Amino acid sequence: MYFHSLLMSIDAEWGLAMRVEKTPQYPYAITLGALPDDKKDLVYQVGKQIALDLKSVGIHYNLAPLADINNNPNNPVIGYRSFGENKEKVADFALEYLRGMSDAGVLGCLKHFPGHGNTNVDSHLGLPILEENLEQLLANELYPFIKGIENQVDSIMIGHLAVPALNEGLNTSATLSKNIIKKLLREQLGYEGLVISDALNMHSVSKLYDVKGQLEWEAFNAGNDVLCFAENVPEGIQAILENASEERINESFNRIWKCKEKVGLFNLQTNQESQLDFEKASELNAQIAECSITKVIDNSTNVTLTKPKKAVLSIYKSVENDFSKCIQTETSCAVFAIESVNNLDFVSLEKELKAFDQLTIALFVPKAKPLNRFEIDDAIFAFLDRLLAAQKCEVYVFGNPYVLPLIPNLSKAYSVIEVYQDFKEFQINAAQQFLSRMNCIGKTPVHIEIQ
Repeated sequence: MYFHSLLMSIDAEWGLAMRVEKTPQYPYAITLGALPDDKKDLVYQVGKQIALDLKSVGIHYNLAPLADINNNPNNPVIGYRSFGENKEKVADFALEYLRGMSDAGVLGCLKHFPGHGNTNVDSHLGLPILEENLEQLLANELYPFIKGIENQVDSIMIGHLAVPALNEGLNTSATLSKNIIKKLLREQLGYEGLVISDALNMHSVSKLYDVKGQLEWEAFNAGNDVLCFAENVPEGIQAILENASEERINESFNRIWKCKEKVGLFNLQTNQESQLDFEKASELNAQIAECSITKVIDNSTNVTLTKPKKAVLSIYKSVENDFSKCIQTETSCAVFAIESVNNLDFVSLEKELKAFDQLTIALFVPKAKPLNRFEIDDAIFAFLDRLLAAQKCEVYVFGNPYVLPLIPNLSKAYSVIEVYQDFKEFQINAAQQFLSRMNCIGKTPVHIEIQ
């Protein structure tokens, strides 16, 4: 009767909404990384709420959070999914997230071992290569994983990235490397928990072998207990049965069994009747918005106008966005919006905006990933360049802080506020900050160089 008790897993780094529409969404890790250290309980609460959401739909295992230290601004795939570039904060916040999930009865996972932060290749498309040696990795990339191991993390995901210094100079993916999984992770670092591969359908490994099942066998043989997103399941099972020892198979079986026991899969009395709590998610998001909002530039002492004529310009949202509406309700200022650059008369718009003494620009960044400059149109960058050079502007950025260095003349703004998310709660909090000029206690979790 035990073998039908499937362990259900999902990627839910920022909640079920990462994979399932119309479910609660929580802030990205980079937003949580902007929280002051004394607000890390909010990270615990995020982990706990995500776990409760997962349990309500019958999921027991979250493949999160990232332990990657994002110290490379050109990283195409980690970036906003990391808590930042400081190893202590990444480790501390990852442990809080894991503790929240564990207290709610859901398994967690640190990824992507031995560290995907300092790479500039997307492992979905190609194989990133880490040039660091073991001493360098132990001093930085491996630090959050070591802290996770010390705190009995349920599982660790192996990343599709090569570390030649750990693998006899070879550019072999860590997911297929005994040296990295068995020697480093198991023997040297002493990890005894569950090891799961990153998705085996990713292009960095999926095309390595012509024979179906060979990749699955190589991944298992390297030391993975769970093969994520294997494309050749029957052939992979057959290859493992033909090549692996009974002892090796039982090692993985026992680790998986312990995980099933921990989440109560063998408890026939377990009754999952909880529901998704959208109200709780909104309350938590509002708290995070208030504590993460970050003042990046403050030249406001240079602005001395007593009764300036003000306007709000929203970019990539209509005038009906919550930030603009909240401000207009309180101040009756003029509002403008650029929803799309198609057929937009920039000359006429600039002429209209010049009638105002102060301009508040709300930039709603289209994408979280940096590909194609976050999908911001060249015309928008050129427009911002002219506005910031010619007028007194303050800028609110609703999106990935790595966009800030791309905005020309941003250093000429009299105020720049990083908001991180465009959730309703974050927009309303930003509007309240605008109206009250309350202090911003957040801090960018990554180094930013502004033009």
